[in-house]
Amino acid sequence: MKKDTTHIIRRAEHFKTILTAEGFLVGIIAGLVVLLYRVLLEYAGKAMTEVLQYAREYPAAAAAWLFLLVVMACIVGKLVKWEPMISGSGIPQVEGEMMGKLEQVWWRVLPAKFLGGFLSLLAGLSLGREGPSIQIGAMTGKAVSKALDRGKTEEKYLLTCGASAGLAAAFHAPLAGVMFSLEEIHKNFSVSVLVSVMTASITADYISGQLLGFQSVFQFDIGLEIEPRYYWHIVILGVILGLLGAFYNKMTMWVQGLYYKAKRLNETTRLLIPFLLAGVLGLAAPQVLGSGHDLIETAAGGEMVLGTLLGLLALKFVFSLISFGSGAPGGIFFPLLVLGALIGGSYGTFAAQYMGLDPSYISNFVLLAMAGYFTAIVRAPITGIILIFEMTGQVSQMLSMSLISITAYLVASWVRSEPIYESLLNSLLKRRGQKVTEKTGEKILQEFVVCHNSPIHNKMIQQIEWPRNCLIVAVRRNGAELIPRGRTILMAGDIIVTMADELDAPAVYDYMEKACTEKNNKTDQ
Repeated sequence: MKKDTTHIIRRAEHFKTILTAEGFLVGIIAGLVVLLYRVLLEYAGKAMTEVLQYAREYPAAAAAWLFLLVVMACIVGKLVKWEPMISGSGIPQVEGEMMGKLEQVWWRVLPAKFLGGFLSLLAGLSLGREGPSIQIGAMTGKAVSKALDRGKTEEKYLLTCGASAGLAAAFHAPLAGVMFSLEEIHKNFSVSVLVSVMTASITADYISGQLLGFQSVFQFDIGLEIEPRYYWHIVILGVILGLLGAFYNKMTMWVQGLYYKAKRLNETTRLLIPFLLAGVLGLAAPQVLGSGHDLIETAAGGEMVLGTLLGLLALKFVFSLISFGSGAPGGIFFPLLVLGALIGGSYGTFAAQYMGLDPSYISNFVLLAMAGYFTAIVRAPITGIILIFEMTGQVSQMLSMSLISITAYLVASWVRSEPIYESLLNSLLKRRGQKVTEKTGEKILQEFVVCHNSPIHNKMIQQIEWPRNCLIVAVRRNGAELIPRGRTILMAGDIIVTMADELDAPAVYDYMEKACTEKNNKTDQ
């Protein structure tokens, strides 16, 4: 029902209180739904491990498992075709809805994402639970909004509350849930949304903790904080993570593009590739299957040789790209944390062998690389630091995590790597035929002197047809700088300062040179 202005104004008087209560409600419902999803995924992981152990001993069992993988791929493909919004992480879809560019049907997305994500991880695809958890939580918030008959503005608040609750319940990380929802989803830090989102996140985390315990997700021991004399290692690792993070983003979009450009592939046949590959890897290299929780703790143990670490890194990297690029319902959070851990473990092991690093610091570098790699890819440094802190319970590494996150962030920005979720959202909108904001380059300032008898001499600015994508930012006259207005008359000797995108700057230069140059008298006669 459409709300009139009077109703909206009356609710505005108690909006904070109402929104907090609704955030609490969303936290309860989303927390329970995501908790169920998390529990089922844990059982799925155990079931897959047992099946693969049996399949490695009996060829008939291996063949049966491959057949089941084909069946699961077909089911997930049908779900994606029925509801395309469940494809991939789900975070770009939530961001798109917050921007008003997408509209998700909650009663279709919720069951389809739940089942699709479960089957994808049961099959062993290298995907995470965080993206689906955030989307499931957001759709729960939307369901509550529809049930309470709330307007669009309030619905977006509840979407944010649900997303925060989803991440909190998935990773036992309430603060990270709050920060990610505000930093990445809502992109607003108003008091109203902050209180309601915190309420939803804490509520969902409490429910999850009561049933699963309040222990951190990762249980590996970090020794003492890295000594300042080793901080140059952190900077070097931060640079490596920034470059590799940019490479990950580029390759993710490239692989996704290959899938969708292949005209012979549809929703089901695209999924058959990673599902069957998971079956092969399950027999040959089961360590790279699933989200990779055990890989992080193994890397942090510091007992793996450098060659093994690099081999697992390469295999996990490629399999993650193939899994996510196919459009299977699943996130990239956890796999990228695994990749970061393997990068950190590889660097720490190399530095311990060849650069004089104390081997006891290898686990530190695993932890730091997780935060740095997340920051380089997602470009949400605060969320990355808080997330790793909550998932590991390591408070002592805050200074080191901040240093490596800042370094990775700056390097990724320097190579002009776009945040992964922005890239994924733009790709999604393009496939749907929606207009995407064009990329722009660096802004260029240029100066031109107005000559006597030039085409623009003694003309008002509003009378001149200026070149496309050109802005007149200043007019300098006799040493004084004028603010250009429509009725400002340009005189001989004036210096016009223009601003244009670097792509348009050459055309602007050519136009302005002709416009400011004195007319050829012979031509005018």
